[in-house]
Amino acid sequence: MKLFTLDKTILMDLSTVTPHDQGILIEGKIMGTMPMKVILRPEELRSGLKLVSPRLIFSLLSMLFRKSSQPKK
Repeated sequence: MKLFTLDKTILMDLSTVTPHDQGILIEGKIMGTMPMKVILRPEELRSGLKLVSPRLIFSLLSMLFRKSSQPKK
């Protein structure tokens, strides 16, 4: 999964998301070159749920059915 900046450059390229004894392990690269491994801990996941609203849930679900516009380089 790739996360883009507003100017359509790749900010993060996530390669794996796996369970870990301390939470969820997320691996990938930042800005195409810098490898990263991060742990999403349970308390951070709970605090992140405060960011989720019904409008966001609707937007996420509708994204599954929208056509994607490819970022231009």
